[in-house]
Amino acid sequence: MYAIIKTGGKQYQVAAGDQLMVEKLEGKVGDSVELLEVLLVADGEKITVGRPVVEGAKVTATITEQGRHRKIRVFKKKRRKGYRLTKGHRQQYTALKVSDITM
Repeated sequence: MYAIIKTGGKQYQVAAGDQLMVEKLEGKVGDSVELLEVLLVADGEKITVGRPVVEGAKVTATITEQGRHRKIRVFKKKRRKGYRLTKGHRQQYTALKVSDITM
């Protein structure tokens, strides 16, 4: 059994026991999170597609880590003008362990 969920503006395919990193969610390590935006649920040969979401379906997950990705450097330059700009960015993420998919 697997499901397609939407969180943080992205879509993920998850199954029970999967670990994934998503955009930052509120909560502490060890907290349980319910993801209600389930777009598709597949159970063997039976596939349920939502319009836009599957009614009554939810994915339960546990927060295993709250962290930040490695730094990305952003460099801008205009030739012959002496303009140079360097910025850095570290995106925050939440690591989840999927425990259950229910319909």
